[in-house]
Amino acid sequence: MNEDDKRGERKRARADAGGDDPQGPGRKGKPQRPGPGGGILMGRPFGVPVYVAPSWFLVAALITWVFGGQLDRVLPDLGGARYLVSLFFAVAFYASVLVHELAHTVAALRFKLPVRRIQLQFFGGVSEIEKETETPGREFILAFVGPLLSLVLAGVFYLGMQAVDPGTVPGVLLAGLMISNLIVAAFNLLPGLPLDGGRMLRAVVWKITGKPMSGTIAAAWVGRALAVAVLIGLPLLTHTGVLGNPTQDIGGTETVTDALLAAILAAIIWTGAGNSLRVARLREHLPELEARTLTRRAVPVESSTPLSEALRRANESGARALVVVDGHGEPTGLVRETAIVGVPEHRRPWVAVSGLAQDLTDDMRLPAALAGEALLDRLRATPATEYLVIEESGEIYGVLSTADVERAFVAAMARPH
Repeated sequence: MNEDDKRGERKRARADAGGDDPQGPGRKGKPQRPGPGGGILMGRPFGVPVYVAPSWFLVAALITWVFGGQLDRVLPDLGGARYLVSLFFAVAFYASVLVHELAHTVAALRFKLPVRRIQLQFFGGVSEIEKETETPGREFILAFVGPLLSLVLAGVFYLGMQAVDPGTVPGVLLAGLMISNLIVAAFNLLPGLPLDGGRMLRAVVWKITGKPMSGTIAAAWVGRALAVAVLIGLPLLTHTGVLGNPTQDIGGTETVTDALLAAILAAIIWTGAGNSLRVARLREHLPELEARTLTRRAVPVESSTPLSEALRRANESGARALVVVDGHGEPTGLVRETAIVGVPEHRRPWVAVSGLAQDLTDDMRLPAALAGEALLDRLRATPATEYLVIEESGEIYGVLSTADVERAFVAAMARPH
């Protein structure tokens, strides 16, 4: 085994132990930084990081204030302590939301689907599952387990209510948690994306038509219809007393608050439905991305070759990339396109290609047959500007540029459907 092979084996061993994987359960050393907008890392149940977004603190304060006002009417003797009780309710409610999301996560992991993270945010939580399910049956199960757990929690809180006095703090808290979990379950069962009910509808249409894209289109448009219904119907239902007491101050504070809440909910549903359509179109075009068709032809050059001479050889053979090889013809590095552009033409005869090359690792070697989501997974796993594409026989096929993949993807997405 040569030195390059040994380095590759050591790297794979670290990756298997979680040492090179930012999501790996065995990661040591510095704590992982959250992704953009990730928030505060709270833990890693089942190996999946759970983040609390900054917006959660805003909604927790809002719940504390609103629920505290309700407690003042139900339990007037609490005084200022009602806000501590309300804060406990806010935390317990989001703990219920976390259980809802963990149900999705456990199901996804059971189906061998990677989960990037769970995030608790302004209007609940989200489990970021990185791949689609393979069958409509699994899609239905994955979506249904969340509302099911919320219904189970509502039942548990209802049983707890039977064991305490309804006029006490525990009784009021249990009643509030039961009702809130029923609302979470009912809302998520609405049949439109991005809600769980929308994913269930997508699974049903997928099963009937045999086409996941047809299910996504149907569920997304139902989701947009739901957004319009929420925008118009929520303030109307609140005003007429269907949801709570009838609003008395027409045009006043309560009316404005109801309209604002409805607008925010409608915007979230509409945007989520649109994003679901875009992601579906993305996945539909993934098979069009093939390493073989996107690869640039390359010429091998030794490390001491002047850049000007290497470019002359490339021009003569019609190649657009340079691969640095050792004395035995084995590739050791890739000359970066950006590095070539940065060298003035009059300096190129005096600059060896070795000074512009990126060391070639095992992870930067891609099979020419790689395509679709598997190709993108490899590029995400080892970020680089160029990759060496090789045939099954081990021969050099060429160099794949990340920029070429991005351009091909944008072009595919821009074509009419």
